[in-house]
Amino acid sequence: MSIEGVDFALRRRTEERDRISDDLLDLDSHPGYQLLKGARLTGETRRRWDGAQAREVTLWWLFDAYRGVLDRARELREGKPDLAALTGLLAGPSVELKPENVPVEKRSLLRAAGEWITLDTVVARMDAAYRDVAETVAAVDAAWSALLPRLDEADAVRRSAADLLRDLDGADPDLERIGAGIDRIRAAVTADPLGSAAPDGTIGGELDGLLADLAARRGLLEQAARIRAEYGDRAHRLGDRIAQVADAENEARSVRDTVLVKIASPALPALPDQAAALRDRLGALDTVGDRWLELVERLTGLERAVDEALARARTATESMAGLIGRRDELRGRLEAYHAKVVRLGHAEDAALGEMYGEARALLWTAPCDLRQATVAIAAYQRAISRIGVAG
Repeated sequence: MSIEGVDFALRRRTEERDRISDDLLDLDSHPGYQLLKGARLTGETRRRWDGAQAREVTLWWLFDAYRGVLDRARELREGKPDLAALTGLLAGPSVELKPENVPVEKRSLLRAAGEWITLDTVVARMDAAYRDVAETVAAVDAAWSALLPRLDEADAVRRSAADLLRDLDGADPDLERIGAGIDRIRAAVTADPLGSAAPDGTIGGELDGLLADLAARRGLLEQAARIRAEYGDRAHRLGDRIAQVADAENEARSVRDTVLVKIASPALPALPDQAAALRDRLGALDTVGDRWLELVERLTGLERAVDEALARARTATESMAGLIGRRDELRGRLEAYHAKVVRLGHAEDAALGEMYGEARALLWTAPCDLRQATVAIAAYQRAISRIGVAG
């Protein structure tokens, strides 16, 4: 190697050393690396990190050896240049790896002697070790980044729920259970982020379930706070709604009595009778006192029950009133068919007159047999159709 070649090689190697030094410092200052250094790790993360630390030791040893060769080469260059020695340092196998310096995975029981390698080989091995350490740090950091923000969000919701609970002067075992689950998952994620974030693991699904439970619990506490402020008005409105249920049930009974008189053998729905029980439930709310979470469940459950009872009473009324409507609809059809007979000039037709009279008697007799009346009108309609075709 010429003196110019030596100078060029020294400049290139010095730049390379500085670049590697910057990369190593960047790795050391990486937030994920700093967290790993101070964490008590377990499971898959500890296994990966132990291996990465072993390679990091080798990486720094190789870097120190690399710098040592450059320092010796610079000292030789500053004196009377020994081109052969400089060439050997910069281009030849100038770094000795003693057996104890060789990484475990590269050792052999058959090799007792050390190994001499070139600076290029040193850089290649440093690069492989660096990539392995950096990949481990990046994987752990990605796992923490995926899970810890969700846990932080859960803690924020949990604190909000706890504040609501304190305002209500109550206790909530479910909120305590959810909080204990979140604490347990945080401990697992902190100690073994790689195992926790594994696609086939259960942490993600369990965290989803706890977050859903927590959101529901906070919603219930918010509802309890609203009910505490609105309880008097809501209880009053419930009393009004229960009165509507009673009116609707009375109307259903009245319609049922009418149908039983006017319609023969009607198929009637069960008669609704919930108003009295709903009034009792409303009165029982006052016994709950300041147990607001319990009151939420009772009050909202009663509100649903009142809405359902009112809907059932109205549906039953409509169903039973439909039988009277069916009779009236058949009456209208019969009169329309009779008017058609008159228009066709068959008002004096004895057979048609008899069919009309039979159908009319069925429809205007109480109780009315809707099935027989329907059959009679259908027969009357067919007879009119035949006359119309013949005419």
